[in-house]
Amino acid sequence: MSGYRFEPTILREYDIRGIVGKTLSGADAQALGQAFGSYVIEQSGVVAPRIAVGYDGRLSSPDLEAALVDGMMSTGAQVTRVGLGPTPMLYYATASEGLEAGIMITGSHNPPDYNGFKMMLLGGPVYGAMIQEIGKIAAEGRFKKGVGSSISIDLMDRYVSRMIEGFRGGPLTVVWDAGNGAAGDAMIRMTRRLPGRHILLNEVIDGTFPAHHPDPTEEKNLVQLKAAVAEHQADLGIAFDGDGDRIGLVDGQGRVLWGDQILALLARPVLADLPGATIIADVKASQVLFDEIARLGGKPLMGATGHSLIKKQMKQTGAPLAGEMSGHIFFADRYYGFDDALYAAVRVLETVSWAGKSLATLRDELPKRQNTPELRFPCADTRKFAVVAEVKERLAAAGANVSAVDGVRVTTADGWWLLRASNTQDVLVARCEAADEAGLDRLKVALLDALAPSGVTPPQF
Repeated sequence: MSGYRFEPTILREYDIRGIVGKTLSGADAQALGQAFGSYVIEQSGVVAPRIAVGYDGRLSSPDLEAALVDGMMSTGAQVTRVGLGPTPMLYYATASEGLEAGIMITGSHNPPDYNGFKMMLLGGPVYGAMIQEIGKIAAEGRFKKGVGSSISIDLMDRYVSRMIEGFRGGPLTVVWDAGNGAAGDAMIRMTRRLPGRHILLNEVIDGTFPAHHPDPTEEKNLVQLKAAVAEHQADLGIAFDGDGDRIGLVDGQGRVLWGDQILALLARPVLADLPGATIIADVKASQVLFDEIARLGGKPLMGATGHSLIKKQMKQTGAPLAGEMSGHIFFADRYYGFDDALYAAVRVLETVSWAGKSLATLRDELPKRQNTPELRFPCADTRKFAVVAEVKERLAAAGANVSAVDGVRVTTADGWWLLRASNTQDVLVARCEAADEAGLDRLKVALLDALAPSGVTPPQF
């Protein structure tokens, strides 16, 4: 049986992703359908597994979806096509329908010419060695043969109803920005059913992203949202990324709340209901967050960055809540444990009502620290992990206080600095946090000094 070889760079840690027409094609999608369908059969022991498929609003997504479905049906899979929508709706489909697996066609927050596939199997994410095994199945041509089928279902209203089920919040004035991404339709339907006044921006799904890039973790993409919050004197503003699994948030004064700040506020009502619960945040999060969780009586747990790794840790620990600096928020409390930015938005509205204070006031109640944003600078895929290993080795020799949960997080008298290799891009990621500006400057110098022997100098700091 003839095999199929994917461009190696598209088989990434958490998903399969490439540039359409260059490293990713319809033939790749069809081969992935064959390989993934075969992998699901092997792992589940089900001869005709039920697999959900959804796609985002990118121009290339419908064609990739059709090729993927053809490939899966050739293995005997029964495909449930949920159509255009956010990635969390695909996760919801697998959970609510009790399916063996699911694939979302999405380029997430990447530029319009990117696309890819996020996969799940038996209620958990497909990542790391599992993705490499799927690539191996394709390369060796170990494809199962069968006669599959496909059906199309409309889950959107059910998905929206599930997100607002038992909503505990009051009326607020909220500006919402879908960034022309796949969350647009769900956002429209959800806001119609929530109390208060809702102003919608860029709600029409458009894979060219004409308003701005759909990545709410970059402040430049929140300019329109901030202006609308000011114009409408709104209580807060909420933004989503291209496939609706990452949230951005600004308060009524137009100030951004980053992922760790969002998680610190969401933890308050969760820990009031579930005293002593474990709450997980990734290694890039502020020490303020971990201290706040402990102050509230919870158990803070620092984990590695990556939505697949966070989900795995949540299952292992029974944590009701987790989050990342990137805006992925995971609720197992009253929900399924996957990252759903629309549902996280619902819980933000509930938290503001529960606290009886404005989001701006809640933000001001958090302890102040001086920190850098997430700094990302180019480093070749073939070099990035080696650089981190070299830095780690030098720090160990110097007797530094280092956490190696994910990359290196170095604690000093001033605060901490972090260096890690991105699992999804050819970049290194760094962050520093201190009590004051002088301490922050010293941490920046320490980071630069640690990188210099490896021949790496961030282009800006």
